[in-house]
Amino acid sequence: MKIFNYFLCALFLVSASTYAQDETKPERKPGHTNQNKFKQLYDEFATPNMFRTGSGAPGPAYYQQQADYKMDIEIDDDNTKLYGDETITYTNNSPDELKYLWVQLDQNMRAKDSKTPLINSSGIGPATTSSRAVKTYLEEPFDGGFNIEHVKNVDGKDLAYTINRTMMRVELPKPMNTGDKFSFKIKWWYNINNHVEDGGRSGYEHFEEDGNNLYTIAQFYPRMAVYNDVEGWQNSQFWGRDEFALPFGDFDVNITVPADHIVDATGVLTNREEVFSKEMMKRYKKAQKSYDNPVMIVTEDEAIKAEKSKSKKKKTWKFSAKMVRDYGFATSRKFIWDMMAVKIGDKDVMAVSLYPKEGNPLWEEWSTRAVASTLKSYSRMTFDYPYHKAISVNTPMGMEYPMICFNFGRADKDGNYSERTKYGMISVIIHEVGHNFFPMIVNSDERQWTWMDEGLNTFVQYVAEQDFGEWNPTALSEGHDKYPSRRGPAKNIVRYMGGDQDYIAPIMTKGLNTYQFGNNAYSKPATGLNILRETVMGRDLFDYSFREYAQRWMFKHPTPEDFFRTMEDASAVDLDWFWRGWFYTTDYTDIGIKEVKKFAVTSKPNDNGTRLAERYNIDPNSLVYFIGEGEEGYDDAIKNAETMENLPTVKEYIMDNFTPEEQKAIKETPKYFYQVTFDKPGGLVMPLIVQYEYADGSKEKITYPAQIWRLNDKEVSKAIASEKEIVSITVDPDLETADVDTSNNSWPIEEKESDFDKFKNKTED
Repeated sequence: MKIFNYFLCALFLVSASTYAQDETKPERKPGHTNQNKFKQLYDEFATPNMFRTGSGAPGPAYYQQQADYKMDIEIDDDNTKLYGDETITYTNNSPDELKYLWVQLDQNMRAKDSKTPLINSSGIGPATTSSRAVKTYLEEPFDGGFNIEHVKNVDGKDLAYTINRTMMRVELPKPMNTGDKFSFKIKWWYNINNHVEDGGRSGYEHFEEDGNNLYTIAQFYPRMAVYNDVEGWQNSQFWGRDEFALPFGDFDVNITVPADHIVDATGVLTNREEVFSKEMMKRYKKAQKSYDNPVMIVTEDEAIKAEKSKSKKKKTWKFSAKMVRDYGFATSRKFIWDMMAVKIGDKDVMAVSLYPKEGNPLWEEWSTRAVASTLKSYSRMTFDYPYHKAISVNTPMGMEYPMICFNFGRADKDGNYSERTKYGMISVIIHEVGHNFFPMIVNSDERQWTWMDEGLNTFVQYVAEQDFGEWNPTALSEGHDKYPSRRGPAKNIVRYMGGDQDYIAPIMTKGLNTYQFGNNAYSKPATGLNILRETVMGRDLFDYSFREYAQRWMFKHPTPEDFFRTMEDASAVDLDWFWRGWFYTTDYTDIGIKEVKKFAVTSKPNDNGTRLAERYNIDPNSLVYFIGEGEEGYDDAIKNAETMENLPTVKEYIMDNFTPEEQKAIKETPKYFYQVTFDKPGGLVMPLIVQYEYADGSKEKITYPAQIWRLNDKEVSKAIASEKEIVSITVDPDLETADVDTSNNSWPIEEKESDFDKFKNKTED
């Protein structure tokens, strides 16, 4: 090591002598503000306070509001309408006086006079289908908005209210102070949308062949908006893309449906013995003890039989949920129902699936297993899943709510399906079940920061997919030993990162206003976290910090700063450079090899070294000299096989500065010397990952921390001393940093055949 340090010093002296020859003063440039990419994010982050600390943890004065609901809901299956009556009890835990309350009316996005269709560009193509033409130009718009029948206090007196599209302001009889509770009642109904034909996160799917509907219901009730220390009331309008910001609370919900329907929902089913048959109860108890295979609660034969008739009677299913931020349910007479138990920590959780016969054979084989696997993976990465069940429901779209989610994926009518369909179904189940953790428990503001739930969830989804493939090898395609994740690996985001900058927005953009929503809110943040885990921080530091964030903010409302600060606080890794580049800009990674210079070592003085020795009053004969390839004396030095260990000045230095024991420890000295210059055409800062291949076939990979770019954002050089000859150098050999241009990543430059040459050679063959 001492020899290597001496070599670096000598190389520095020689290079410094070259600079010393230029006596011209540099041109003076005007001053500028600090644009260094390693500058701390003090300007971007909110100032820490008593509510949110500089460490990223909730502060001593942190608070959050609570909204409790008691609801009676009825589905009119014949007319596809939903009727509801609720009592909301709102608790003001803030230090502020509240004069009014804001209630969200998300279904008004589907009102006849909704402005949502007006904010999107539209045009006329050369042709369209008859059904599309009729729906677009001839039919009246579907009226799916809330019809509010009344808003009253618990004494039955009307409360004044104002509806502004998807938000309703309810005037309080008197201001609410800290600790006050206020209860009020809302009665409403709306037309349920056919979400297969008209789109939407929830609604019904109609099966023409048997005349039945399958309902997946959400956003179905007027629900409280969030009031917090960051924005006051979060009453941003719901345009259809940005999802939700909701306070936690307790729900008691009675759902009345046709008597032959099967229902499952957020919360504990409190009247199971009333709505279950004796056989269903027997099967349910068996499922509670089955950890390896799902148990059928309602079989396919029973579901097919139920499809053939429609009961005119009604049945009420009663559910109770504690500490949830939202509510969803599914109901149909078509449902097959299976369950199995999964051990999470010291308790059992039920993994549940509901699906029509059209979902088989895929769903009976993989859905509940995917639910169980997901709960294990996410609990390992965050905290033990706190609820008693997680439900996966088969519909043509994917969406998530506490304890229940809606997922696509079906075979064709003959029961055949492709590998793509299978993996797509498993992945969407993992993703939507994962949303129980983000944002149903770690309750970020989806309306403002889409990436905080979709991006973090997609990252853990990638981890869970790899776990699923490992734990369920029979699910993998023949010849594959890993799950084919679509999002997560850095190489999968390259095309987006290197795309047209006019159609890319920073991650830190309100979801409604982003281009390429899936890439922006899902893929890029997930990939960034994967890069942190695998390349920048390492799994141990990352996983500890990520768990710390999840556990600090479970059942609370975090902001982006809380996440960023916690990841640094728990790891002692300064990541401001990463957050700035990956989250606040649209910069991309492009790091390459600009130049490789070879050097020979000699004891013969050269002009540069002599001048430097004179300048600093150093004996020229005491220096080690390096001659660059192509310079005078280089070929002779190589021919004479001069090595550092044979130089008289080095021998003398070792004798004077090393003990006999230390001298014995010196086994090898470098014989080959290189100066490698790396450049960075891309704007993103990343660790410099370099693989050196030697003449004997061995390889060595070195990761230079991102801070190597702190003083020069354009290029850096590294002096390499090696016992073995380097024959090739590769930057980012395993594609870890999302480098958008790998043509400059190799030395010697790899000649890659162009598409034209490939075509030409193919035709000549």
